[in-house]
Amino acid sequence: MKKPKAWLRPVAALLAGFLFFLPIYLVLVNVFKDGSAIVSNPVGLPIPPTLDNIQGVLSRPDHLFWYGLVNSTEVTVISILIVTAISAMLGHYLARSTGVMAKVAMVTLLCGLMVPPAVILSPITEVLRALGLMSTVPGLILAYVGYYMPFGVFVFAGFVKTIPREVEEAAAIDGAGAFRAFWQVVFPLMRPASASVLIFLGVWIWNDFLNPLIILGPATGTTVTVGIYRAIGEHQADFGSVFALMFLATLPILVFYLAFQKQFVKGLTGGATKG
Repeated sequence: MKKPKAWLRPVAALLAGFLFFLPIYLVLVNVFKDGSAIVSNPVGLPIPPTLDNIQGVLSRPDHLFWYGLVNSTEVTVISILIVTAISAMLGHYLARSTGVMAKVAMVTLLCGLMVPPAVILSPITEVLRALGLMSTVPGLILAYVGYYMPFGVFVFAGFVKTIPREVEEAAAIDGAGAFRAFWQVVFPLMRPASASVLIFLGVWIWNDFLNPLIILGPATGTTVTVGIYRAIGEHQADFGSVFALMFLATLPILVFYLAFQKQFVKGLTGGATKG
């Protein structure tokens, strides 16, 4: 069987890179154009560039971007911290346990990864309504914590297998209890896994549109993604503001990713060599 020609790989890589970069390019160039230039030539370079779109979004009378930024930051930060803390403890417990119930619990949690969020959105709204948490930020946070917990457990349980049991045994000999040994000895060693969970969940929750739209409601609350939706009216013609909102909504999560990227790959592959 003949080997594929050497030029196929770089060509395929360039084509894939172009397809992924094209939406980013469209946003970047159209942020710095006025509306008429966007309509006439959406792929052209912004000559001359203008900051009117960004200034217009930041100075909107309804403060749409700022309200969305505050809500998105609050929901994302609280959700990922709760999921990271609980899933780290649960993942450690399930990885160290050898009983049948622990294995059943692990399989049950992994089954949760196979359920699309839209499928369970209706039952979630019914539960939140019964608890009096519908149309509230705590209700949205609770929905995220419940749905993304299996992913956090999966990542942490795999990474715990790379940590020698002797570390915990030494802490126990020194008089540390199970809770103290985990948080002061084991959890600091799980930093790469924590970074992976924080990045994945941070991006997913920040970019989520459907859950905030339904749970918070477009009239009672907004996030950055729902804010973009609200900025597009039935007769919307200000495409510059829409692109500016997209650009500004991306910056915080991009900075967040760059801050944790060093630990990202290590955390994902941490449990790949032991099992």
